[in-house]
Amino acid sequence: MSARTPIYLDYAATTPVDPAVALEIARCLSAADAQGNASSVTHAAGRAAAALIAGARTQVAALIGAECEEIVFTSGATESNNLALLGVARANADRGRHLVTSRIEHKAVLDPARQLEKEGFHVSYLTPDACGCIGPERVRTALRADTVVVSIMHVNNEIGTIEDIAAIGAICRERAIPFHCDAAQSAGRIALDVRGLPVDLLSLTAHKMYGPKGIGALYVSSAARGLIKPILFGGGQERGLRPGTPATHQIVGFGAAAARAAADLASERERLAALRERLWAGLEPLGGVHLNGAGAERAPHILNVSFEGVDGEALVAGLQGLAVSTGAACSSASGEPSYVLRALGRSTRLAESSLRFSLGRFTTAEEVDRAVREVHREVLRLRAVSPDATIGVPRVEGSELDSSANGPMVIADGTAAELAGGKIAALFRRLPAAGTFGDRDGTVLRGEAGGPQDEVWVSFHLLVQDDTVKDARFRARGCPHTLAIAAWLAERLRGRRREEALPAGPRAWAEELGVPAEKLGRLLVIEDALRAALARWP
Repeated sequence: MSARTPIYLDYAATTPVDPAVALEIARCLSAADAQGNASSVTHAAGRAAAALIAGARTQVAALIGAECEEIVFTSGATESNNLALLGVARANADRGRHLVTSRIEHKAVLDPARQLEKEGFHVSYLTPDACGCIGPERVRTALRADTVVVSIMHVNNEIGTIEDIAAIGAICRERAIPFHCDAAQSAGRIALDVRGLPVDLLSLTAHKMYGPKGIGALYVSSAARGLIKPILFGGGQERGLRPGTPATHQIVGFGAAAARAAADLASERERLAALRERLWAGLEPLGGVHLNGAGAERAPHILNVSFEGVDGEALVAGLQGLAVSTGAACSSASGEPSYVLRALGRSTRLAESSLRFSLGRFTTAEEVDRAVREVHREVLRLRAVSPDATIGVPRVEGSELDSSANGPMVIADGTAAELAGGKIAALFRRLPAAGTFGDRDGTVLRGEAGGPQDEVWVSFHLLVQDDTVKDARFRARGCPHTLAIAAWLAERLRGRRREEALPAGPRAWAEELGVPAEKLGRLLVIEDALRAALARWP
């Protein structure tokens, strides 16, 4: 394996399709006996397709201990969650209009819940404890006489905490309230047996278990079948709950993936847990590192860590050859701090400086060790120019940071995607002029903007003689664009006379270096810091 081969550590977002699964899908796409419409059972082609789907349904059902007729194929966990919440709530609106869920659910649960609020339902959003768990008693307390459905996920997609769905489901069953569980992150990774769990509806998706994207399922227990109605119409397929021509090749791929996951479940869980602990043991010595979900039982494949003294977007952008996420894949491009971590009580700063590492079938110990080295290098580099430089790294005094970072950038966070090349990327990799001056160097003008709790902080240090800037350096915390522009300005200030010391302005800087418009607010902080330094010129 080449040292520059990207290391994929975003299995919680999606898993690569297993080669054996891909072969099954390819066969379905090309085999003559797989081209019929499974709904057309009056001829051999339709019956052949229906048989393939029936086999896959058996494999998916077996993974969770369900009966075949309890599996309803959908386009994925998002649709399954929508069908569960909207379908049950609307079907039971005559007896109640109250739902219970948590603040740390996937958006595929939170958004349908908000839609139901628009339709006149009331939703209780439970707050997790400091470990990231929704205690069963919190659910019990939230139940009302008019509660028609409870939805609590099994494994949190960001921090990996495992909820006690057996206890929560038992409480719901005491009150005859349907219990839905989003199991997208747990199915195929943690043993699930719905025969022994008081769960009425359970959402699954193939692409989290090395199957194809675009196919999932909703387990609907036989007892709950009369409590749900469809949210799509036209055709009556899938027990009348999900119409549309079945995608035979995707369903067969889902079945093959479920069968492989079931066969490897025990050994893979043990292997991934060992790799997760190896990763944590490598990261913890950095200091100022927080394990999110610590103290709770956690899934074997997810490790979520907050790093003090760095910006999460800058950290992801600087991790060359690592595909990691700053949060859930559905929201990592929003630029907003993780609502899951904020619900746990993490500050905005810490939430923004968090990375989710997720491991999978093809992750090796060697890759984990390489990832640890990459993270160490980049965290120390960013902390060296941060106002929190005392965390795990000495302050930079007048020396350039290591500029050896180069090569391709593999970025999972969409907000940093524009850094893949160009001037900004080169500046961010090198961060020239980073550091400060000592009091013995001469007359130093210092100015800063932003604050300890702000997402951007910038400080300029100008070494001046008479009416000329002899040298300039900076320190900053913020996104890659913030650091790169501050470095660029510090370089340009050298040799400038007093009257020309403020070169152009944020809009001109953005235009010259290709900074997106949404970053202009951060460039204003850079300008404020530079003006504050220049205002001290005697």
